[in-house]
Amino acid sequence: MRAQLARVDAVLVQAVIAAALSFAHLHDVASAAGQDGWKAWAYPISVDLLLVAAWRRLRSGHARAAGWCWFVIALAASLGANVATAGLLDMGHVPAWLRILVAGWPAVAFLGGTLLAHSVPKPTRQDEEPVEDVPASPPEAPERTQPPVVPVPAALLDHARKLAADHHTRTGTAIDTPTLRARLGVPAPMAEAIAAQLTKTGS
Repeated sequence: MRAQLARVDAVLVQAVIAAALSFAHLHDVASAAGQDGWKAWAYPISVDLLLVAAWRRLRSGHARAAGWCWFVIALAASLGANVATAGLLDMGHVPAWLRILVAGWPAVAFLGGTLLAHSVPKPTRQDEEPVEDVPASPPEAPERTQPPVVPVPAALLDHARKLAADHHTRTGTAIDTPTLRARLGVPAPMAEAIAAQLTKTGS
């Protein structure tokens, strides 16, 4: 337990030292670029806050591409200040391009921090609420349609009446549709239409 605490303490001390040095370098670059007073101290704070916001987005697992993008931008600003103050930049004669970068950094940091803090991550399958199974309604019974009306020629209907009368005389019963169909030699729909006509007329 003590060994673990010692390792943790060493990491924290190292992190504090690195953050303090980076903070001072960013302050020096901002001050050399014409941002004096409290503004020079605000620059390293904005860089560190953007780093923290990007790191939290990476840890959350949502929109990792945006997190990596803004993390690299903030890290480049921090590393650039560290390298610039290592003797590679004349702090007394800062180039115009660096002054432009320093002057434009607040807008970049504001945009990145806003997007990282207020963008709504898309819900994953695990985050979606389970949808209750709704019992499916029974399929509706198809509506019964009336059989199509088959036109019956008058001559054929007269012939059918004669056959029906003859059948009734011989058997004493009305002729049925299959028998009528066989005697006339017509399709089933036609035979049914003729039988319906004979029933209506009482033949």
